[in-house]
Amino acid sequence: MRVIGLISGTSMDAIDVAVGDFTLHGATIVLEPVWHGEHPFPADLREPPDSPEALCVLDTRLGQAFAEAARPHRADLVASLGQTAHHRVADGRCLGTLQVGQPAWIAEATGLPVVADFRVRDVAAGGHGAPLASTLDALWLAELPDAVALNIGGIANITRISPEGVIAYDTGPGNALMDAAMTALSAGMRPQDTDGEFAARGHVHAELLDRLLADPYYARPAPKSTGKEHFNLAYLDRAVEGLVLPAEDFLATLTELTARTIADGCAGASTVIGSGGGMRNPVLVDSLRKKVNLRGSDELGLPADGKEAYLAALLGFLTWHGLPANVPAATGASGPRLLGSITPGRGPLRLPDPADTPVTGLRVGGHRART
Repeated sequence: MRVIGLISGTSMDAIDVAVGDFTLHGATIVLEPVWHGEHPFPADLREPPDSPEALCVLDTRLGQAFAEAARPHRADLVASLGQTAHHRVADGRCLGTLQVGQPAWIAEATGLPVVADFRVRDVAAGGHGAPLASTLDALWLAELPDAVALNIGGIANITRISPEGVIAYDTGPGNALMDAAMTALSAGMRPQDTDGEFAARGHVHAELLDRLLADPYYARPAPKSTGKEHFNLAYLDRAVEGLVLPAEDFLATLTELTARTIADGCAGASTVIGSGGGMRNPVLVDSLRKKVNLRGSDELGLPADGKEAYLAALLGFLTWHGLPANVPAATGASGPRLLGSITPGRGPLRLPDPADTPVTGLRVGGHRART
């Protein structure tokens, strides 16, 4: 079946769209990537809502934007990870999560059934609802010993595959702090340090880096998750208190923080397979390559820029076929769970009979990931 996957990540720079053909062959899912790209994210929706009315507007308008992103494509199903409005974590436990981008607008515009709101079921089962990328990574990289899958969005997350099992968690900020700093320094004119332009001209400020690395989050055991609720501009304001440094050094230090905390999580890995917007930052990528054996997911058949949207599509395909879509060892949930809620399309809702074989592998373009 053909599935459209949709997501807007914590960077809120675009709505990622992917179209893929999925088939189930026994215990293996085969994904044939068809197309991936980006749809503009409404710039005026980047500020967090401050009232019930603002939350309603955000949920509605993002749903409409997601609908416009999906409308041009023909498919059998849409799967949307939406936009995380708030991810509530306290004392290492996720107490709730809220994703917006109302799926009814997508169903109305496309006439297709929509699977959405994936994370909250995992949270209800005692997990973090993240990183759900572990579902794709654990299946896709099952035959790569000691490999680590890395996604660098606003928050960076890794999935580590080893003979002992799967470990996955948010390592800390990906682009989030760099974006927050660049937005503030440019008075909103530049939402990101494009191509690492400022960081490339700067030097790492040792004292600031030490302050940032002292954050207790990094020492917490997995599974764990975080977000912009923690790593934001106010966080940076506290970190730089009493320090004076050029903008270039500020960006260079934040870039090194992301590289260092990712590398710490990937220590000992045979291969690190990277994806996400952070892979377009040459300064960050160069720093990572000095620390780990980094390869882009494109080299193994899965487009780095489209991976998260293909993840959304995979999650929808699993739910549609009655298959659990979380990895409890990665999220901390008490067990495997069917994820998401289904909004019917234009016609009657007709689901296939649930699959009777657990899924253990994913082939992309007909091939398992191999080094």
